[in-house]
Amino acid sequence: MASNSTKSFLADAGYGEQELDANSALMELDKGLRSGKLGEQCEAVVRFPRLFQKYPFPILINSAFLKLADVFRVGMLGSLASIIPERKNAHHSIRQSLDSHDNVEVEAAVFAAANFSAQSKDFAVGICNKISEMIQGLATPVDLKLKLIPILQHMHHDAILASSARQLLQQLVTSYPSTKMVIVSLHTFTLLAASSLVDTPKQIQLLLQYLKNDPRKAVKRLAIQDLKLLANKTPHTWSRENIQALCECALQTPYDSLKLGMLSVLSTLSGTIAIKHYFSIASGNVGSSPRSSDLVRLAQECCYHNNRGIAAHGVRVLTNITVSCQEKDLLALEQDAVFGLESLLVLCSQDDSPGAQATLKIALNCMVKLAKGRPHLSQSVVETLLTQLHSAQDAARILMCHCLAAIAMQLPVLGDGMLGDLMELYKVIGRSATDKQQELLVSLATVIFVASQKALSAEVKAVIKQQLESVSNGWTVYRIARQASRMGNHDMARELYQSLLTQVASEHFYFWLNSLKEFSHAEQCLTGLQEENYSSALSCIAESLKFYHKGIASLTAASTPLNPLSFQCEFVKLRIDLLQAFSQLICTCNSLKTSPPPAIATTIAMTLGNDLQRCGRISNQMKQSMEEFRSLASRYGDLYQASFDADSATLRNVELQQQSCLLISHAIEALILDPESASFQESGSAGAAHADSEYERRMMSVYNRVLEEVDSLDRKCTPVSYMHTACLCDAIISLLKVPLSFQRYFFQKLQSTSIKLALSPSPRNPAEPIAVQNNQQLALKVEGVVQHGSKPGLFRKIQSVCLNVSSTLQSKSGQDYKIPIDNMTNEMEQRVEPHNDYFSTQFLLNFAILGTHNITVESSVKDANGIVWKTGPRTTIFVKSLEDPYSQQIRLQQQQAQQPLQQQQQRNAYSRF
Repeated sequence: MASNSTKSFLADAGYGEQELDANSALMELDKGLRSGKLGEQCEAVVRFPRLFQKYPFPILINSAFLKLADVFRVGMLGSLASIIPERKNAHHSIRQSLDSHDNVEVEAAVFAAANFSAQSKDFAVGICNKISEMIQGLATPVDLKLKLIPILQHMHHDAILASSARQLLQQLVTSYPSTKMVIVSLHTFTLLAASSLVDTPKQIQLLLQYLKNDPRKAVKRLAIQDLKLLANKTPHTWSRENIQALCECALQTPYDSLKLGMLSVLSTLSGTIAIKHYFSIASGNVGSSPRSSDLVRLAQECCYHNNRGIAAHGVRVLTNITVSCQEKDLLALEQDAVFGLESLLVLCSQDDSPGAQATLKIALNCMVKLAKGRPHLSQSVVETLLTQLHSAQDAARILMCHCLAAIAMQLPVLGDGMLGDLMELYKVIGRSATDKQQELLVSLATVIFVASQKALSAEVKAVIKQQLESVSNGWTVYRIARQASRMGNHDMARELYQSLLTQVASEHFYFWLNSLKEFSHAEQCLTGLQEENYSSALSCIAESLKFYHKGIASLTAASTPLNPLSFQCEFVKLRIDLLQAFSQLICTCNSLKTSPPPAIATTIAMTLGNDLQRCGRISNQMKQSMEEFRSLASRYGDLYQASFDADSATLRNVELQQQSCLLISHAIEALILDPESASFQESGSAGAAHADSEYERRMMSVYNRVLEEVDSLDRKCTPVSYMHTACLCDAIISLLKVPLSFQRYFFQKLQSTSIKLALSPSPRNPAEPIAVQNNQQLALKVEGVVQHGSKPGLFRKIQSVCLNVSSTLQSKSGQDYKIPIDNMTNEMEQRVEPHNDYFSTQFLLNFAILGTHNITVESSVKDANGIVWKTGPRTTIFVKSLEDPYSQQIRLQQQQAQQPLQQQQQRNAYSRF
């Protein structure tokens, strides 16, 4: 009997064959929660997540959580604080539960009070005095006080509330000197100061005072931990005296664990504005020299410490001081930083323990920073890395390769010098197929691609392929091919993709690899371009387009509903259209020779008053070409806006392609169409930004050279000369000679963000329209959920969602009436901020015209920087506007009244006939 009831309960709840709507399923689960049998209650609880996944909307979730809260009492109510922060009955329940004699209920109320205080200002203001009375009350147990004190960290909603909480915490620190009470009070003190941004300097002084004077190690450790928190969050509030006091404590302490913590705080501060404050000229005093300060002395002492962590932080402090201070007499500090990094590198590269690898990462980051900030030290840093690379452990080699690649990206001149050593090392590594060896093959190949800068030599390709054939697996080969595509080594990438085609079992993977092979082959065709050889350029572009069309066909076949490859397809389509536009422009330039203007061209130009018409048909062709490049630039801009989840390097690549289109458009206008009013509008941060890759560096060099050539040409004799057309063709060839870089987002999506919309009312069948009377307005409710992947907010986060609602008339029904223009269309837009990834809003729509209307709801997002991204989705529903009964009745009455009159008129006509 019990088995039958359980089976019936599960089926009715929507988890068997029968599917119920949301409310019915929730009611059935509520029956299970109220069951007298513990097994059925547990069964109902574990079924709730599936209900939330199927119906992820707040009305149902709020109701479900309240039912669960009724089972778990106040503890569950605390978890609902972010959903119902202003619910007054919940506030009242928490206040009552704090006075309960049940210890479990009181602990749950404390938990709920902390969560609601963080979310609701009204609750925090109302509960503050109650918490203060309980903490100061003699009848309150010490254990409960220790749980109540952390609630005060949330009293940061206004200055008055924060001040009262700070006064109470000050009294507690003084009145209760026990270790536990001091630790809890001080930490709450710090969190309150960090959140309210009030009295942060006083909090830093208080923590330094406890660090210096309190003999208890636990209190000192807590003070260091909180100082680290404030150093990360508010480094600008640290004064020179604060840093000096921390240096003195670090110099005096005999304990390595405490010294490590203090150095960690100083290491964090050394990379911020605080280091400039420390070495700045104080009022009335001469600023201290970096060489004579206690901070430098401490860092120099710690650089060669037997504790790896202390040595790493000492080296990091020295590196940051060397890079930040722009004084010329820092030779001694530079040498100390380099020697400290070398010793740390030798020490950690021989040890593959996690601690050694973490320390090595700090040292390598310092090397990259030092090479960038002090370029004259980069050669010695690279030589040290290459020397140690031969004897290091595999795990350390991988990290060192990443460091070499970063340095070579910043300073390309060092690439050629390291290529020989890298090739020698590549020949001897990879003797086994372990994961570390495979990772090392990829890392070292990446450094070789970066160091080569241009096309790989035959010897380099032979060495890489030989190693890959001997020990590598297919995934390693694919990763190396992907790196080759990113670095513009397309000939190498094509051969590697070709070798992988027969090693995949999936049809979609085969088409994906085949498309990559064709794209690499297409880009390889452009390497044969030669300056001032325009016929050869046309043949190279045509050959490239042939392979691109093959590749786009394979790429389309590789897409699936779950992985539509929308960015990849659009990027390649734009590349195809750009190559076709380049080819057309070269043909147009050649037409000045092959199709000269007619004899009457001068007369036509004088008649029209347009001197450009003397050149014949090329003028109209140039205008069409300019519009085509502007259209391509606009499409690249649309692709940029649609790529919310792309990394910054990929977005910069798209921006550079857009910049190329704008450059050619400007060159056409400045040289031929309208030299007087032409101006070059740079897109985004182009031109002013520092080039972070060799591809960007070369593209920026081409842009500058083309602009200089365009500016130098002067139109004195004819409107269009061969010099002008040659300048355009040379600009195209210069752009295409830079190998295209396929960036990370083309292969890999590290961040995934999508929006799911739900419209109400909504028809049961999507093809059916929603009926509404023409004298009424439709209240359209739009709800949405923001869905994330495994790394939400990795590159950018959603601040608000923009919802655009528009309607168009699909088909009319009935007679045409004169309707005001405002009633014929609906075009509305609203911005909403998601709350716990949920948002909702409503629109009032008017459908005065009888017939079927198409409603389109499109969403876009705005990130924290105020940039709008067209992420979609786009949802459509249909509405059928019907005539209201009253108007229909009046219209019928009027028709009936007109019928006798029409009949009488017909009789009169017949009688006259």
